[in-house]
Amino acid sequence: MATRHVLADLAAVAADEGLPQLQIEAVGGVDAARRVREQEPFDLVFLAAGALGKLAAEGHVDERTVAPLVVSSVAAAVASETTTAAERPDGIAFTDAAAMRDAIRTGGRIGYSTGPSGDALVQMIAEWGLSDELGDRLVQARPGVPVAASVAAGEVDLGFQQLSELVGQPGIRILGVLPPDRAIDTVFAGAVGAATSDGARAHELLNAFTSGAADQVKRRHNFAVPPTGPRRG
Repeated sequence: MATRHVLADLAAVAADEGLPQLQIEAVGGVDAARRVREQEPFDLVFLAAGALGKLAAEGHVDERTVAPLVVSSVAAAVASETTTAAERPDGIAFTDAAAMRDAIRTGGRIGYSTGPSGDALVQMIAEWGLSDELGDRLVQARPGVPVAASVAAGEVDLGFQQLSELVGQPGIRILGVLPPDRAIDTVFAGAVGAATSDGARAHELLNAFTSGAADQVKRRHNFAVPPTGPRRG
């Protein structure tokens, strides 16, 4: 879900350049992986790199074509009317890990997402020894409900979610991304599906999505561009 808007724009740019029109269906990562494993005939699959790597190892996507697409950073947000927290001019939510830990301890109900970024936050909280202290103040977003909506509705006081999913959402104020010593970054990657009916055309589209010409689109959607490296396939 975190990549649905950037993928739509990348597909539009590719179509303008004469490549096939891509029909994109955005679902949660768990559902996406399940459907790929059930051999639905997807030409391309975009998932968090770890999940996509598992599908590649199982033979459900072409391992030779796996390529990083974007890097997504987790950010913190509060309700727009909140006055006790302010954005920092450097775009980082907290000065350091200690400040982030203190904010979580005193921040009321803490909202976090499903998927790898939410798992990483929960693991971080466990490493700090705060799991028992927070207890039911830790609130995972319901399936299909973004953290931003929970923050805006007052269901949580401090929310953590991919920056790309927070930007532009009503009723929230983004404090910034997490500090460098506690950053949570997710690499999303793409690969040609094993069940595709036209692997060559699918690979051509994937190459367009991961080319340098696509970098501007990715940055416009608040993603970072993965480091360049040798392409496979």
